[in-house]
Amino acid sequence: MLHAHPRIALPPETRFVLPAYEDRLRFGDLRDKGNRAGLAAWITGRKETRFHELGLDAGRVAERIADGPPTLGSALGIALRSYAESHGKVRWGDKRPAYALHVEEILRLFPTAQFVHLVRDGRDCVASLLGMPWWHRGFHEAVATWAQVMDVTRRYARTLGPDTWHELRYEDLLTDPEPQLRALCAYLGEEYAPGMTEPHRLARTAVPARKTWHRRTHGTLDASRAGSWARRLTPDQIRLCEAVLGDRLVRNGYELSGAVRPDPAELLRYRRVVTLRRAAHAKRRMLDHVTRLREPGPVAARPHTLTTSESGA
Repeated sequence: MLHAHPRIALPPETRFVLPAYEDRLRFGDLRDKGNRAGLAAWITGRKETRFHELGLDAGRVAERIADGPPTLGSALGIALRSYAESHGKVRWGDKRPAYALHVEEILRLFPTAQFVHLVRDGRDCVASLLGMPWWHRGFHEAVATWAQVMDVTRRYARTLGPDTWHELRYEDLLTDPEPQLRALCAYLGEEYAPGMTEPHRLARTAVPARKTWHRRTHGTLDASRAGSWARRLTPDQIRLCEAVLGDRLVRNGYELSGAVRPDPAELLRYRRVVTLRRAAHAKRRMLDHVTRLREPGPVAARPHTLTTSESGA
Protein backbone atom coordinates (compact mmCIF):
# COMPACT_ATOMS: atom_id res chain seq x y z
CA MET A 1 0.00 0.00 0.00
CA LEU A 2 2.80 2.44 0.80
CA HIS A 3 4.63 1.43 -2.37
CA ALA A 4 1.51 2.39 -4.31
CA HIS A 5 1.95 5.99 -3.13
CA PRO A 6 3.47 8.16 -5.90
CA ARG A 7 6.23 9.45 -3.60
CA ILE A 8 7.09 6.38 -1.48
CA ALA A 9 8.95 3.18 -2.35
CA LEU A 10 8.90 0.03 -0.22
CA PRO A 11 11.18 -2.74 -1.51
CA PRO A 12 10.80 -6.48 -1.06
CA GLU A 13 12.21 -7.69 2.25
CA THR A 14 15.99 -7.53 2.12
CA ARG A 15 18.59 -9.05 4.42
CA PHE A 16 21.36 -6.48 4.64
CA VAL A 17 20.35 -3.76 7.11
CA LEU A 18 20.45 -5.69 10.39
CA PRO A 19 23.25 -8.12 9.39
CA ALA A 20 25.43 -5.19 8.31
CA TYR A 21 24.82 -3.40 11.59
CA GLU A 22 25.45 -6.49 13.72
CA ASP A 23 28.66 -7.29 11.84
CA ARG A 24 29.74 -3.67 11.35
CA LEU A 25 33.24 -4.02 12.79
CA ARG A 26 34.25 -6.34 9.96
CA PHE A 27 34.00 -3.49 7.45
CA GLY A 28 36.61 -1.38 9.22
CA ASP A 29 36.87 2.39 9.24
CA LEU A 30 34.53 3.61 6.51
CA ARG A 31 36.49 6.81 6.12
CA ASP A 32 38.70 4.58 3.97
CA LYS A 33 37.19 4.32 0.49
CA GLY A 34 38.52 0.80 0.11
CA ASN A 35 36.54 -0.26 3.16
CA ARG A 36 33.42 1.38 1.75
CA ALA A 37 33.99 -0.56 -1.46
CA GLY A 38 34.23 -3.76 0.57
CA LEU A 39 30.97 -2.95 2.32
CA ALA A 40 29.37 -2.15 -1.02
CA ALA A 41 30.43 -5.54 -2.41
CA TRP A 42 29.05 -7.24 0.70
CA ILE A 43 25.67 -5.54 0.21
CA THR A 44 25.31 -5.86 -3.55
CA GLY A 45 27.24 -9.01 -4.43
CA ARG A 46 25.92 -11.69 -2.09
CA LYS A 47 22.80 -13.80 -2.53
CA GLU A 48 22.23 -13.78 1.23
CA THR A 49 21.46 -10.04 1.27
CA ARG A 50 18.74 -10.43 -1.39
CA PHE A 51 19.94 -7.23 -3.00
CA HIS A 52 19.34 -8.86 -6.39
CA GLU A 53 15.59 -8.79 -5.73
CA LEU A 54 15.66 -5.00 -5.91
CA GLY A 55 16.32 -5.15 -9.65
CA LEU A 56 19.13 -2.60 -9.51
CA ASP A 57 22.47 -2.29 -11.26
CA ALA A 58 24.72 -3.74 -8.55
CA GLY A 59 27.86 -2.17 -9.96
CA ARG A 60 26.33 1.29 -10.09
CA VAL A 61 24.99 1.09 -6.54
CA ALA A 62 28.32 -0.25 -5.28
CA GLU A 63 30.08 2.70 -6.91
CA ARG A 64 27.70 5.16 -5.26
CA ILE A 65 28.32 3.59 -1.86
CA ALA A 66 32.10 3.66 -2.32
CA ASP A 67 31.94 7.32 -3.35
CA GLY A 68 29.45 8.21 -0.63
CA PRO A 69 29.67 9.39 2.99
CA PRO A 70 31.76 7.33 5.42
CA THR A 71 29.03 5.85 7.62
CA LEU A 72 27.16 2.55 7.62
CA GLY A 73 23.77 4.27 7.67
CA SER A 74 24.70 6.30 4.60
CA ALA A 75 25.77 3.18 2.70
CA LEU A 76 22.58 1.32 3.54
CA GLY A 77 20.52 4.41 2.77
CA ILE A 78 22.13 4.73 -0.67
CA ALA A 79 21.12 1.16 -1.53
CA LEU A 80 17.52 1.68 -0.46
CA ARG A 81 17.27 5.17 -1.96
CA SER A 82 18.51 3.74 -5.26
CA TYR A 83 15.50 1.45 -5.25
CA ALA A 84 13.20 4.42 -4.70
CA GLU A 85 14.84 6.34 -7.52
CA SER A 86 14.43 3.38 -9.87
CA HIS A 87 10.67 3.70 -9.30
CA GLY A 88 10.65 7.48 -9.64
CA LYS A 89 10.05 7.99 -5.91
CA VAL A 90 11.61 10.51 -3.52
CA ARG A 91 11.05 8.65 -0.23
CA TRP A 92 12.01 5.15 0.74
CA GLY A 93 11.19 2.75 3.50
CA ASP A 94 12.07 -0.78 4.46
CA LYS A 95 10.08 -3.56 6.06
CA ARG A 96 10.90 -6.66 8.03
CA PRO A 97 9.07 -8.11 11.03
CA ALA A 98 12.48 -8.47 12.69
CA TYR A 99 12.84 -4.68 12.86
CA ALA A 100 10.30 -4.60 15.70
CA LEU A 101 12.95 -5.96 18.07
CA HIS A 102 15.70 -3.70 16.71
CA VAL A 103 14.20 -0.22 16.81
CA GLU A 104 17.14 1.16 18.77
CA GLU A 105 19.60 -0.06 16.14
CA ILE A 106 17.48 1.33 13.29
CA LEU A 107 17.44 4.73 14.97
CA ARG A 108 21.21 4.66 15.32
CA LEU A 109 21.47 4.13 11.56
CA PHE A 110 18.62 6.46 10.56
CA PRO A 111 17.95 9.02 13.33
CA THR A 112 15.09 10.66 11.39
CA ALA A 113 13.24 7.39 10.69
CA GLN A 114 9.50 7.12 11.17
CA PHE A 115 8.11 3.74 12.23
CA VAL A 116 4.86 2.14 11.14
CA HIS A 117 3.75 -0.77 13.31
CA LEU A 118 1.05 -2.97 11.83
CA VAL A 119 -0.66 -4.96 14.61
CA ARG A 120 -2.51 -8.19 13.85
CA ASP A 121 -4.45 -10.56 16.11
CA GLY A 122 -1.77 -12.69 17.76
CA ARG A 123 -3.72 -15.87 17.18
CA ASP A 124 -3.82 -15.15 13.45
CA CYS A 125 -0.10 -14.33 13.50
CA VAL A 126 0.64 -17.68 15.14
CA ALA A 127 -1.53 -19.54 12.65
CA SER A 128 0.14 -17.70 9.79
CA LEU A 129 3.65 -18.49 11.01
CA LEU A 130 2.82 -22.17 11.39
CA GLY A 131 1.76 -22.22 7.75
CA MET A 132 4.93 -20.61 6.41
CA PRO A 133 7.41 -22.92 4.62
CA TRP A 134 10.34 -21.11 6.24
CA TRP A 135 9.06 -21.33 9.85
CA HIS A 136 10.68 -24.26 11.63
CA ARG A 137 10.60 -23.14 15.27
CA GLY A 138 7.31 -24.63 16.30
CA PHE A 139 4.11 -23.45 17.95
CA HIS A 140 5.42 -22.24 21.32
CA GLU A 141 8.12 -20.15 19.65
CA ALA A 142 5.50 -18.54 17.39
CA VAL A 143 3.37 -17.56 20.40
CA ALA A 144 6.39 -16.22 22.30
CA THR A 145 7.50 -14.20 19.26
CA TRP A 146 4.21 -12.28 19.09
CA ALA A 147 4.22 -11.69 22.84
CA GLN A 148 7.77 -10.32 22.81
CA VAL A 149 7.14 -8.07 19.82
CA MET A 150 4.02 -6.61 21.42
CA ASP A 151 5.81 -5.94 24.69
CA VAL A 152 8.83 -4.32 23.05
CA THR A 153 6.85 -2.19 20.62
CA ARG A 154 4.53 -1.01 23.39
CA ARG A 155 7.53 0.52 25.15
CA TYR A 156 8.73 2.21 21.97
CA ALA A 157 5.26 3.57 21.23
CA ARG A 158 5.36 5.34 24.59
CA THR A 159 8.93 6.63 24.41
CA LEU A 160 9.11 7.71 20.75
CA GLY A 161 5.78 9.47 20.54
CA PRO A 162 3.35 10.19 17.68
CA ASP A 163 5.84 11.95 15.40
CA THR A 164 8.04 8.86 15.17
CA TRP A 165 5.71 5.93 15.88
CA HIS A 166 2.38 5.08 14.25
CA GLU A 167 0.29 1.98 14.88
CA LEU A 168 -2.66 0.59 12.97
CA ARG A 169 -4.50 -2.70 13.01
CA TYR A 170 -4.32 -5.15 10.13
CA GLU A 171 -8.02 -5.94 10.42
CA ASP A 172 -9.05 -2.26 10.25
CA LEU A 173 -6.74 -1.68 7.31
CA LEU A 174 -8.38 -4.49 5.33
CA THR A 175 -12.00 -3.79 6.18
CA ASP A 176 -11.92 0.01 5.83
CA PRO A 177 -8.60 1.00 4.27
CA GLU A 178 -9.14 4.62 3.26
CA PRO A 179 -9.40 6.25 6.73
CA GLN A 180 -6.50 4.13 7.95
CA LEU A 181 -4.35 5.16 5.00
CA ARG A 182 -5.33 8.80 5.32
CA ALA A 183 -4.18 8.76 8.94
CA LEU A 184 -0.98 7.00 7.91
CA CYS A 185 -0.25 9.57 5.21
CA ALA A 186 -0.92 12.42 7.65
CA TYR A 187 1.61 10.87 10.04
CA LEU A 188 4.16 10.65 7.23
CA GLY A 189 3.45 14.20 6.10
CA GLU A 190 2.17 13.08 2.71
CA GLU A 191 -1.02 13.62 0.75
CA TYR A 192 -3.32 10.61 0.61
CA ALA A 193 -3.25 8.78 -2.74
CA PRO A 194 -6.36 6.74 -3.68
CA GLY A 195 -4.22 4.17 -5.49
CA MET A 196 -2.94 2.95 -2.13
CA THR A 197 -6.15 0.94 -1.71
CA GLU A 198 -5.26 -1.11 -4.81
CA PRO A 199 -1.79 -2.46 -4.01
CA HIS A 200 -2.39 -5.58 -6.12
CA ARG A 201 -1.73 -3.48 -9.21
CA LEU A 202 1.94 -3.30 -8.18
CA ALA A 203 2.33 -6.80 -6.76
CA ARG A 204 3.93 -8.18 -9.91
CA THR A 205 6.86 -5.77 -9.55
CA ALA A 206 6.93 -5.34 -5.77
CA VAL A 207 6.59 -8.96 -4.58
CA PRO A 208 9.21 -11.54 -5.63
CA ALA A 209 7.65 -14.48 -7.51
CA ARG A 210 9.37 -16.98 -5.20
CA LYS A 211 7.27 -15.74 -2.27
CA THR A 212 4.31 -17.97 -2.97
CA TRP A 213 3.06 -17.33 0.57
CA HIS A 214 2.42 -13.71 -0.50
CA ARG A 215 0.17 -14.74 -3.36
CA ARG A 216 -2.80 -12.90 -1.86
CA THR A 217 -1.05 -9.59 -2.52
CA HIS A 218 -1.84 -10.19 -6.20
CA GLY A 219 -5.58 -9.93 -5.54
CA THR A 220 -7.89 -7.25 -4.24
CA LEU A 221 -8.10 -6.61 -0.51
CA ASP A 222 -9.57 -9.61 1.28
CA ALA A 223 -10.53 -9.51 4.95
CA SER A 224 -11.49 -13.19 5.08
CA ARG A 225 -8.22 -14.20 6.74
CA ALA A 226 -8.94 -12.02 9.75
CA GLY A 227 -10.07 -14.31 12.54
CA SER A 228 -9.14 -17.45 10.62
CA TRP A 229 -7.25 -18.67 13.69
CA ALA A 230 -10.52 -20.19 14.90
CA ARG A 231 -10.31 -22.85 12.19
CA ARG A 232 -6.53 -22.94 11.64
CA LEU A 233 -5.47 -23.56 15.24
CA THR A 234 -6.34 -26.61 17.32
CA PRO A 235 -8.40 -26.21 20.51
CA ASP A 236 -5.26 -26.86 22.58
CA GLN A 237 -3.36 -24.16 20.69
CA ILE A 238 -6.20 -21.68 21.15
CA ARG A 239 -6.26 -22.38 24.88
CA LEU A 240 -2.55 -21.66 25.23
CA CYS A 241 -2.70 -18.52 23.05
CA GLU A 242 -5.52 -17.00 25.05
CA ALA A 243 -3.99 -17.95 28.38
CA VAL A 244 -0.64 -16.27 27.71
CA LEU A 245 -1.61 -13.58 25.18
CA GLY A 246 -5.01 -12.66 26.60
CA ASP A 247 -4.13 -9.30 28.16
CA ARG A 248 -2.26 -8.21 25.06
CA LEU A 249 -5.08 -9.30 22.76
CA VAL A 250 -7.74 -7.45 24.77
CA ARG A 251 -5.56 -4.34 25.02
CA ASN A 252 -5.42 -4.22 21.23
CA GLY A 253 -9.15 -4.70 20.75
CA TYR A 254 -9.36 -8.45 20.13
CA GLU A 255 -12.03 -10.53 21.83
CA LEU A 256 -11.25 -13.80 23.55
CA SER A 257 -13.17 -16.98 22.82
CA GLY A 258 -13.41 -17.96 26.47
CA ALA A 259 -11.35 -21.12 26.07
CA VAL A 260 -10.54 -23.02 29.25
CA ARG A 261 -7.07 -23.01 30.78
CA PRO A 262 -4.45 -25.04 28.92
CA ASP A 263 -2.61 -28.09 30.19
CA PRO A 264 -0.02 -27.04 32.83
CA ALA A 265 2.64 -28.96 30.91
CA GLU A 266 1.98 -26.78 27.85
CA LEU A 267 2.30 -23.64 29.95
CA LEU A 268 5.60 -24.89 31.30
CA ARG A 269 6.94 -25.57 27.79
CA TYR A 270 5.89 -22.10 26.73
CA ARG A 271 7.54 -20.43 29.72
CA ARG A 272 10.81 -22.21 28.96
CA VAL A 273 10.72 -20.82 25.43
CA VAL A 274 10.00 -17.32 26.78
CA THR A 275 12.93 -17.57 29.20
CA LEU A 276 15.31 -18.58 26.42
CA ARG A 277 14.07 -15.76 24.16
CA ARG A 278 14.52 -13.17 26.88
CA ALA A 279 18.02 -14.40 27.61
CA ALA A 280 18.95 -14.29 23.92
CA HIS A 281 17.55 -10.78 23.57
CA ALA A 282 19.47 -9.57 26.63
CA LYS A 283 22.66 -11.11 25.25
CA ARG A 284 22.19 -9.31 21.91
CA ARG A 285 21.69 -6.03 23.71
CA MET A 286 24.83 -6.54 25.78
CA LEU A 287 26.93 -7.51 22.75
CA ASP A 288 25.66 -4.49 20.85
CA HIS A 289 26.70 -2.08 23.58
CA VAL A 290 30.13 -3.71 23.81
CA THR A 291 30.54 -3.43 20.04
CA ARG A 292 29.68 0.29 20.17
CA LEU A 293 32.82 0.86 22.23
CA ARG A 294 34.92 -0.44 19.33
CA GLU A 295 33.26 1.44 16.48
CA PRO A 296 35.88 3.44 14.53
CA GLY A 297 33.40 6.19 13.73
CA PRO A 298 29.72 7.16 13.70
CA VAL A 299 27.19 4.85 12.07
CA ALA A 300 24.33 7.30 11.45
CA ALA A 301 23.39 8.28 7.91
CA ARG A 302 24.72 11.72 7.02
CA PRO A 303 22.00 14.38 6.77
CA HIS A 304 23.03 15.63 3.35
CA THR A 305 22.49 12.19 1.87
CA LEU A 306 19.45 11.14 3.89
CA THR A 307 16.94 13.84 4.78
CA THR A 308 13.94 13.55 7.05
CA SER A 309 11.65 13.47 4.04
CA GLU A 310 13.45 10.46 2.60
CA SER A 311 13.55 8.03 5.48
CA GLY A 312 11.12 5.53 6.87
CA ALA A 313 10.94 2.10 8.46
